[in-house]
Amino acid sequence: MLDRIIKISNELDESIFLFGARQTGKSTVLRQQFPDAVYIDLLNTDMRGRLSRRPALLYEMLHDKVSGTLVIIDEIPEVPELLNEVHRLISECSLKFILCGSSARKLKRKGHNTLGGRALPVFLYPFVSAEIPDFDIDRAVNYGMVPSHYLAGNPLRRLAAYIEVYLKEEIKEEALVRNLGSFQRFLEVAALTNGEMINNNNIAQDCGVSATTVSSYFDILEDTLIGYRIPAFRKVMKRRLVGAPRFYYFDVGVANHLLHRKELVRGTTEYGHAFEHLVMQELYAYLHYHHSDEQLTYWRTYTGIEVDAVIGDARANLWRR
Repeated sequence: MLDRIIKISNELDESIFLFGARQTGKSTVLRQQFPDAVYIDLLNTDMRGRLSRRPALLYEMLHDKVSGTLVIIDEIPEVPELLNEVHRLISECSLKFILCGSSARKLKRKGHNTLGGRALPVFLYPFVSAEIPDFDIDRAVNYGMVPSHYLAGNPLRRLAAYIEVYLKEEIKEEALVRNLGSFQRFLEVAALTNGEMINNNNIAQDCGVSATTVSSYFDILEDTLIGYRIPAFRKVMKRRLVGAPRFYYFDVGVANHLLHRKELVRGTTEYGHAFEHLVMQELYAYLHYHHSDEQLTYWRTYTGIEVDAVIGDARANLWRR
């Protein structure tokens, strides 16, 4: 079992929400780092059914626990009504909670109790290279760093299944979009612009939807932790700068699958693009794990001069084309 860089115990001055994309290893990390915690798994059909029917049962199960007892609720978005009982247990019984899920969108969309600042958000990302003793960069560039993909004997099949499950469980079942076909097309077009500046109008034409819809689709990818936007560097300089954000999928393996990139070989343009993506996702995770106040941005002028990764006030240019 590989040790992850994230040390969640450092965050437990109060309760936390632990968010991470599917299969990034949230449950494994929690069981590894907190073996003595009270663990409630809402993927357990019986437990989910009982708590869904009567959320107050959670309070009855836990109200007599010793002050400071740590309780982990895995997949809290499955029964968001439990958050009212969590709130009560924090306030009345001084229990601590780690509330785990793959997306905060379900909680926000339905207006559920988000605990009024009593639980801070913490994020888990795919593997970073420092977590893998015998790190294989070619494997990472080809298949990404999602633990179940990087370690798998059949990563290509797992990547295909990953996208299918994401579309079915996160998008279709939650009715986040009206037309699943157009959204699936958007995923592929977004992959074509992965690492490039976002142009909502161009993407809208390719997908047959409005630019406003494209913007909402990008919001969905961010809310479900499947991708993120990197803003342009804003510090005033003499050169005229480009201001549109860039988009990256959260893992290079997902982008490769959507782009039908397979068996990437060093020295090729495709390998170079995938390697650049891998560097960006490592930087993105590193800054979040170390609670850096410095923002990750990129810098580009209208004449084409650019720096792909700028941290903070640009005193260190980390990656230049």
